[in-house]
Amino acid sequence: MVVHHAGSVAAMEPEIRDSHRLSFGPAADLYDEVRPTYPAAAIGWMVGPAPRRVVDLGAGTGIFTRQLVAAGHQVIAVEPDPGMRARLASRVPGAATPAGSAESVPVPDASVDAVVAAQSYHWFDPAVAHPEIARVLVPGGVFAPIWNHRDTGVDWVAQLSGIVGGEDVIPPELPDELFGPVQRADFRHEVPSSPDLLVALISSRSHYLTAAPAERDRLEREVRQLCATHPDLRGRDRFPMPYLTSAFRAARR
Repeated sequence: MVVHHAGSVAAMEPEIRDSHRLSFGPAADLYDEVRPTYPAAAIGWMVGPAPRRVVDLGAGTGIFTRQLVAAGHQVIAVEPDPGMRARLASRVPGAATPAGSAESVPVPDASVDAVVAAQSYHWFDPAVAHPEIARVLVPGGVFAPIWNHRDTGVDWVAQLSGIVGGEDVIPPELPDELFGPVQRADFRHEVPSSPDLLVALISSRSHYLTAAPAERDRLEREVRQLCATHPDLRGRDRFPMPYLTSAFRAARR
C-alpha cells in the first residue's frame, strides 16, 4: 500500500518544507512519547542481522535509533533540529548525535555500511541528498528508508485519516549510476492507543504544529468525536492502532 495525496511534503516549496521539517523541536518530548516504534523484522530486512555501522538520517528524537542500538548496530544519528537532537542525545546515549542533515552528512567518505531514514525521507532534497548518501556508504552498503503509515483498510482508521489528512510513502527514485535496484518489503504493526493518545499523536504532526488555533481545535474535536461515536472505539479506553510499515533498500554500486 503506497499512500500519496495532494499537497504532500514532496510537493512543497523548499522554504515551506524546511519550515515544516524544523517545526518539531518545541514538541520533541511529545513526539518521542507518542510516535510509534517499528517492527523488528523490518530492521533486519533493511540492514541485516549482523552489527553494522549505520547512519540514521533525520533521526528525530531517536525512536528508530534506539531500536537500531538495541539490535547491536553502531549508530550515528543525524538530526538538523536542535530541540529534537537534544532529546535524542538524552534518550540514546549509545549513539553519536551530531548536527547535520541528509544534504550534509557529517561522516567521512565510504565510512558506513547503511544509511536509514525513518519517517524522514520525504523531507530530503533528493538532488543533493542522494549523492551525499552515496558518498558516505561503502560499496555494497545500503540506503534504506522506512515509513509507518496508518492502516486505512480499517474503517475507523480511514475515518481518522479523513480528519487529519493522509500520509506519504515515497519509494525512493535513486540515480542508477549510484544505486542498484530498489527493493520493498511491507510489514504489519500495531501499538497501544487511546482517545488521549490519538489526540497527542495528531498534535505531534507538522500540519498541527504549524496550524492556526482554530484548525488545531477542529482536529482535536473531530478526533475525540470519532473515538466517542465509532462502534469499534465507543466506550473503549484502550485499543490497538494498526499500521502498515513499508521499507525500501538499495545497494550502493
